Amino acid sequence: MRVITQHTFGGPSVLELVEAARPEPGHGQVLIKTGAIGMNPVDATVRSGAWPMLGEPPFTIGWDIAGTVETAGLGVSAFAPGDQVLGMLAFPGAGNTYAEYVLASVNEIIHKPSDLTIEQAAGLPLAGLTAWQSLVGLAQIQPGQRVLVHRAAGGVGHLAVQIAKARGAHVTGTASAGKHDLLRRLGVDQPVDYRTQDFTEVGPVDVVLDLVGGDYGERSARIVTPGGMLVSAHPQDTGITPDRIAELGIRHAVTIVSPSAPDLTQLAALVKAGHLTVHVDHVLPLAEAAKAHEVLATGSATGKLVLVP
Repeated sequence: MRVITQHTFGGPSVLELVEAARPEPGHGQVLIKTGAIGMNPVDATVRSGAWPMLGEPPFTIGWDIAGTVETAGLGVSAFAPGDQVLGMLAFPGAGNTYAEYVLASVNEIIHKPSDLTIEQAAGLPLAGLTAWQSLVGLAQIQPGQRVLVHRAAGGVGHLAVQIAKARGAHVTGTASAGKHDLLRRLGVDQPVDYRTQDFTEVGPVDVVLDLVGGDYGERSARIVTPGGMLVSAHPQDTGITPDRIAELGIRHAVTIVSPSAPDLTQLAALVKAGHLTVHVDHVLPLAEAAKAHEVLATGSATGKLVLVP
């Protein structure tokens, strides 16, 4: 099979297309023939060495997958050859999804909703789980609450605003003006152009999902109502201290996404109910992974970037 690997840390050019042996599923695993691979910012931080969570190269990056079960290992009863599936694999271990065939544990995948294309399905897992685990698992948002999502048109953000809206929240989202029509279509009540408007003017809010980090953390905290919550998706750069959180009388949580078939099932239910869709901005061939990473580095993508074999 063809697989993307790297032998050193660095820029997009370190990604190489090579031939490798097709893996065999072990107990509780399935072998997936890749249909599409979701890309995420963490792919680039691991590739570059900024977050060396896989140790030293060589390794294969990637955690999101959608495809068809090729073979099932011993002990697998929930999936059979021919089933279309999606999942986020092994995070923060090696997911190895930049490949034509991928091994997955059965507790990391679910059946693909028919309402999503294979490319959309590949874009859902890591971003969707981050949004769900932030807003539902940590913030436990309730109907009628006011929720602010930063970088609302990005991979995580565009899913987060839909989840918040489906939970009955009033949703404000920051994004450049050119992306406001998309935000409105996704259900955002109040788009804010972060380039021309100070988002702190939209407060107070009950929950903030900060997908930017840095000074956005402290600025966001100032508009959270007492007892409300700031959820930070950048553990190493939250922009806020425990003392400041205590001074403001709010709660603070940091999201570190985890594989979860039950949470993916909840996301799939929203898809089937018509409350959640995945916006795919770019689809590129697996062989052009380096080019795809150049696009990822611009930070300009709306929604998701996806690779296909």
